[in-house]
Amino acid sequence: LEELVPDNIFSAASDNGNMLQVIFFAIFFGVGLILIPEEKASPVKKFFDGFNEVILKLIDLIMLAAPYGVFALLAALVVESPSVDLFKALAWYALCVVIGLALMICVYILFVWIFTKRSPSFFIKGISPAQLLAFSTSSSAATLPVTMERVEEHMGVEEEVTSFVLPIGATINMDGTSLYQAVAAVFIAQAFGMDLSFGTQLGIIVTATLASIGSAAVPGAGMVMLVIVLAQAGIPEAGLALIFAVDRPLDMCRTVVNVTGDAAVSMMVAKSVDKLGEPKIKEWSDHYKVKK
Repeated sequence: LEELVPDNIFSAASDNGNMLQVIFFAIFFGVGLILIPEEKASPVKKFFDGFNEVILKLIDLIMLAAPYGVFALLAALVVESPSVDLFKALAWYALCVVIGLALMICVYILFVWIFTKRSPSFFIKGISPAQLLAFSTSSSAATLPVTMERVEEHMGVEEEVTSFVLPIGATINMDGTSLYQAVAAVFIAQAFGMDLSFGTQLGIIVTATLASIGSAAVPGAGMVMLVIVLAQAGIPEAGLALIFAVDRPLDMCRTVVNVTGDAAVSMMVAKSVDKLGEPKIKEWSDHYKVKK
């Protein structure tokens, strides 16, 4: 806990091993911005918003060259690898992430059933078009309009709730990304023969959670934030080359989980404030039969 508080924020920002201190300071700084008058906080917010946009644009430019870099890195790894163990390890890693994401969706469906009394088939039929769009775009932000339409029209959540919960969820509710980052960090550590202590594993969980909150709702953002998780755990960032080749399909899968989580939370919030009613457009299901 003491290590969360930086002695010098500039020193912490220049050292990749102290990323958790930077995240803590950023959260604390944001709380301070909220507490001061809007006219004084607004210029600071605009500065950081603009700075964030510049960084995201630079990342977009870098990602244009990423496929060529990944090809070169993997080609070298394949040549140096004496067997197909590398590909087997990647397959197990991808399978582990997919199973974890599938279990997370099951947990969402279970929570919706327990707290809102809506059946799993009702929830899946309602959100499935948004899930398909999320899978194809790998972007929670691009899927947001469809998610809002499905949750309001087909799942009975009032606009008062969706207009507040879903935009926030598309920004900070990145549960699938958090799971992926934790699994990826452990996989890379094992690939380098590192033995992670319990404290380090706990640090990975905390950092992955915070890093996922800070991830942009655009394709590939989770991979960028994974650098923070690796740096905090002392895992070589060069290990990213190991998982880059399979990141795109996993990015599509974890975006589906993120969007599903947004819809599930909006339904539970709506139920808690008595804003969950009958769908405006009723699907064919066990609950809604078409009357002749």
